[in-house]
Parts: sequence; C-alpha cells; structure tokens
Amino acid sequence: MTLAGVEQARREAVAARARLDETLAATRARLHPNSLAGEAWDGVKAKGADLADEAVEAVKARPVAVSAGIGALALFLARGPLTRAAKRLISDRKGNESGGAELSAGKQGAR
Repeated sequence: MTLAGVEQARREAVAARARLDETLAATRARLHPNSLAGEAWDGVKAKGADLADEAVEAVKARPVAVSAGIGALALFLARGPLTRAAKRLISDRKGNESGGAELSAGKQGAR
C-alpha cells in the first residue's frame, strides 16, 4: 500500500468513526428514559384521541341506545341509595298506615 493509500484509509476511518459517534449519540438520546416516556405519552394521547373520536361517532349513530346504556349504568351505580330510599318510603307508609289505625283505636277507647 502506498503512503497516499494509507492516508486515504486513515481519513475514511476517521470519517467512519465520526459517523459511528453520531449514530451512538442519536441512539442514546432516543433510548433515554425521558425520551421513551415522552414517546409513549404521545402514543397514548394519540390513541386516546382516536378512541374519543370513535365514541363520539358511535353516540351520533345510535343516540337512543347510548342513552339507555348510560341510564342503565347510572341505575346500577346508584342501586344502593335507591334501595335505601325505597325501603324508607315503604317503611314510612307502613308506619303511617298503622299509626293512623292506632290513633283511631285510641280515640274510640277514650270515649
């Protein structure tokens, strides 16, 4: 190999090392936890936006079915308070009915 060939090979090696260093720096930057988290968050936001758009389209396509489903979900979630309220109403009515009879009987006994 001639001296010029050796110098050319050395320049190519230096250039290749510089490209390798740039590639390593870029790879490190992409694999940094903050970069990975940012990319993941961007993906989640994009997917969430897509799901929201699909949900809006589904509601526009079938508003009655969606309303019925939301109503059923609301009743399911409120089943405890609704049950207690119904029991309270029933016990209040029974109390008023029996209380009224006791008052009538009390008035008759006082005569």
